[in-house]
Amino acid sequence: MPNMSLNKVPMPEQEPIVRASNFKEVSLGYTEEMAVEEALRCLNCKNKPCVSGCPVGVRIPEFIEQIANGNFEAAYDIIKTTNGLPAVCGRVCPQENQCEGKCVRGIKGESVAIGRLERFAADYMLAKTPKAPEIPEFNGHKVAVVGGGPSGLTCAGDLARLGYKVTIFEAFHTAGGVLMYGIPEFRLPKAVVQKEIDSLKSIGVEIMTNMVIGKVLSVDELIEMGYEAVFIGSGAGLPSFMGIEGEALVGVCSANEYLTRINLMKGYLDEYDTPVIKSKAVAVVGGGNVAMDAARSAKRMGAEKVYIVYRRSEAEMPARLEEVHHAKEEGIEFLTLNNPVRIIGDENGRVKAMECVKMELGAPDESGRRSPVAINGSNYELEVDTVIMAIGTSPNPLIRTTTAGLDANKRGCLIVNEDALTSREGVYAGGDAVTGAATVILAMGSGKTAAKSIDAYIKTK
Repeated sequence: MPNMSLNKVPMPEQEPIVRASNFKEVSLGYTEEMAVEEALRCLNCKNKPCVSGCPVGVRIPEFIEQIANGNFEAAYDIIKTTNGLPAVCGRVCPQENQCEGKCVRGIKGESVAIGRLERFAADYMLAKTPKAPEIPEFNGHKVAVVGGGPSGLTCAGDLARLGYKVTIFEAFHTAGGVLMYGIPEFRLPKAVVQKEIDSLKSIGVEIMTNMVIGKVLSVDELIEMGYEAVFIGSGAGLPSFMGIEGEALVGVCSANEYLTRINLMKGYLDEYDTPVIKSKAVAVVGGGNVAMDAARSAKRMGAEKVYIVYRRSEAEMPARLEEVHHAKEEGIEFLTLNNPVRIIGDENGRVKAMECVKMELGAPDESGRRSPVAINGSNYELEVDTVIMAIGTSPNPLIRTTTAGLDANKRGCLIVNEDALTSREGVYAGGDAVTGAATVILAMGSGKTAAKSIDAYIKTK
């Protein structure tokens, strides 16, 4: 019998007062009983609208039906036919804007908890002893993947399953990209990411770390080494700043740097000698998921006061509603319709305050959001000792400036066609290197597109 409850089965979580002082995962996951109960809410629609909302085309009703029948391993196998990182996607995908946003159950009540069920199936299998994978027969062709983030891992996995010898060239000392350095442990445990990466290595994907393409090797040199195609999935790791007075003061940093020190370099663990600013009062400038991650991390690092400073209203915030909700529960203060105009330092060159101006919303801008306008005479000083800029990132120019014939737009993003092909023959690109900072699942979708195109290109060639 279908479960016709209008509400999702709640996800167990750590209590806010407890989790705000630790880096353990906030959401604890479904039990088997919870998963089955939630799966029974799926109507198994004939036209499958939820699938159309998934950038990687997960066969959603099929895997949910298997969970409803208690066949958890079969559910996982179905997911893996299209999604190489289900434990990741089940945690960080904005399902409310994608698959769950298309769910029929959402018309009257809450949509089916597709993301939670995907996470359940993945965690169920990750907890078991992994089966020895079937290693595809080598087809005689080699492909290089630049960047070990979501798009690169997806492209590499899809090509490896088709028999290609794939080598990922990763700039950092650990593969995973933003999954490792950007998303905090309390949202996405690094052990989960590592298991997903290990599963790719088990089918033959080679990962070379500390390989900064454009410095150690160029794209042209990769081609000279016998790689018949190159996929560029190098992300958008170059942080943006506001260009206001005081950004060079001690105590100002980008969210990228702050989160990388805490996440990838384990700055939150006492046994790691990773310098991280010890703050009493922190202002995080921005309103996206990265801003929420930085603010919630600062709280866990011991800050007594943490503010989100955002120039628009809460309704315009691009962050997931769940992240905003969790941040508020943990004591983060939201200063919406406020904008920094300068950062004030003390006699030692350290941050002591940030001058802000109050804003009001005017006419919509080119994105459709109402433009914030400063209110004259509303300036005030916010006492903080740390300012974290989380106002966006752009692709590092290293690859495009060291590779002849790669076209990019005015934002520095590589230009590709519908097949993910750049302006260079045999060179493909996807993820944030093409779109600018976007979601994990969109990056994965572009990696799948590129893998399909590379396979067709090499076969034709």
